[in-house]
Amino acid sequence: MLVAMLSTPKLRHGLARLLRGEPLPEDPSVRGPLSRLDWLTAGGDTAADAGAAVEAAVDVEALREITEALSVMRSDQAILEVGRLAGIPVKTEESREVSGRIARIVFERIGVERTLSEAELNAAIAMFAQDVALVRRDTVDAGVLTRSADGTAYRLA
Repeated sequence: MLVAMLSTPKLRHGLARLLRGEPLPEDPSVRGPLSRLDWLTAGGDTAADAGAAVEAAVDVEALREITEALSVMRSDQAILEVGRLAGIPVKTEESREVSGRIARIVFERIGVERTLSEAELNAAIAMFAQDVALVRRDTVDAGVLTRSADGTAYRLA
């Protein structure tokens, strides 16, 4: 939870204020999530259930690794770090959402105005998912992609 908060600038700044012993901002989108850190007192000390201070060992190396992993996942390089999806969600709306995101990424990378043959689209989708036909079908059914009348060409809708 703390790592996720650190990835959001306004929560990171709110946490810094909390650790410095300053009052939290009035913004409920900052105050709410930070109030979940009930193990952290206003001065930044850790606290046990009864409010007594306890020592907390921080694994700095683990935090560094997590921070680096989050940085990669938020960068343009994430696609190089993540393997293909072995499966697509079973629920239709979830499947279409995942498939639509894959199609949008494909067209963002190759150009949103391009028209792809089925073979080109299949090759691009295959970099992301094993079930190419499902992704292609989902994106057309969801209206993310349009297919030519003869079924040989695809475009981003």
